[in-house]
Amino acid sequence: MAVSPTLVRLVSAAHSFWYRLTGGRVGGKVSGAPVLLLTTTGRKSGKRRTTPLLYLRDGETIVIVASNGGRDVHPAWWLNLQTNPEADVQLGKARSPLIASKASAEERARLWPLLVEMYPGYGDYQKRTKRQIPVVILRRGAQ
Repeated sequence: MAVSPTLVRLVSAAHSFWYRLTGGRVGGKVSGAPVLLLTTTGRKSGKRRTTPLLYLRDGETIVIVASNGGRDVHPAWWLNLQTNPEADVQLGKARSPLIASKASAEERARLWPLLVEMYPGYGDYQKRTKRQIPVVILRRGAQ
């Protein structure tokens, strides 16, 4: 069942509002998985956009998934990061600038099972779409 993009934007905006207001005490977990706020710069508009996303820590990096709920198109935030990989991330109350890159085939092979273990819906999303869902690595500093 397809969810309206307008509904997704409204829910994301409300989620981001409460997350920011409470430093992640509200909205800091979904289905038992941790949530961060990712802010990117629009590739067309130049406007800053914030999206709540599940994440996995992997050593010094943060891993997110460009699943878009299993749709056949990439999420806007991933398209934005492909144009400008600089992003701001909020984890709880802490904010930091990070650089995004697509996981290599080897990284994806290692991380994908961990991501599906954290949130089984990712496995369902991958079955639902023809595209390979990108795994995105967020790191400090220039890449």
